[in-house]
Amino acid sequence: MTDIAAMGQTTKDAARFSQGSRMVGLISRAGLTLAILAVILYGSLANPVFFTAGNFVNVLMSMSIVGIVVVGMTFVLVVGGMADLSVPATIACGAILSLALQPYIGPVPAFAVAVLLAGLTGLVNGVLVGYVGINPIIATLGMGTIVLGIVQAAVGGVIVYGTDPSSADFVKSRILGVPMIAVIFIAIAILGNFVLSRTFWGRWTIATGGNYSAAQASAVPVRAVRAGAFVITAFAAGFSGGLLGLTLQSARPLVGQGYEFSAITAVVVGGVSIMGGFGSIPRAMAGLVFVQLLTNVMVLQGVRTPIQGFVLGLLIAGAVALDIALRKRGVA
Repeated sequence: MTDIAAMGQTTKDAARFSQGSRMVGLISRAGLTLAILAVILYGSLANPVFFTAGNFVNVLMSMSIVGIVVVGMTFVLVVGGMADLSVPATIACGAILSLALQPYIGPVPAFAVAVLLAGLTGLVNGVLVGYVGINPIIATLGMGTIVLGIVQAAVGGVIVYGTDPSSADFVKSRILGVPMIAVIFIAIAILGNFVLSRTFWGRWTIATGGNYSAAQASAVPVRAVRAGAFVITAFAAGFSGGLLGLTLQSARPLVGQGYEFSAITAVVVGGVSIMGGFGSIPRAMAGLVFVQLLTNVMVLQGVRTPIQGFVLGLLIAGAVALDIALRKRGVA
């Protein structure tokens, strides 16, 4: 095949891939909107507590902690990094250190150090995945286990308590009735959306996830971009963990358990492709809203935890299957 013919074929493949991506986006947007409305309608009819200000504040608080992680996890999936399973460890690092270091260096420096050390975990993950070439699942799972072991050893496996009530008061404060944590979450989501959709780094992230070899041939620093996605997620998880610790004024080594599953569920259900190269922060946020509202309804209705996990697992399986099917149709 001549170079001209090969170029023409590549252009056709790209066009079909783009068509498949648009189809995924259209279906996910319409489906999610209807699903969110359906959950709100069912929740308001099934339980009078659902449509109360107190319940929505609780949902917003929970959504904000998970949502900060979702912003980072979106970068990992879009870049083709599959998932970051070290999130529970980096959340624990942020929560425990932001409290444990308060008596020694004060609340603000303690928070900064906690987030920085969590970010270093992401840097190691990024080097292992982006430069060494280790499978992201193996690398992040192994690194998460190591970091969690270090954190447990550092605090003796016990619960750590905060010593500065003013930091808790700040995190629990409100601006025009909106919880401070929600304000912080919204700001991070806006920043993440700007980076992914309006900057060269975001374009590199999408290009790397869409076609690694083509991006590399186009002089995109693919290894640095892939590594950077894990650094962003670690900083986000550490920041989220720090806020969680300040809110609860207590933290234990397993405080971050399950947050990686919640974040992955929200991102995938939101229509971000687990295959990489397609997705956005608004899509992930829509998935987050749906998953959090659905979980809230199940809790209010007394659905047992194993059943909740089963339902969320079905959501992930369905979203991934739909993504793969539509992608194959778009590029076939």
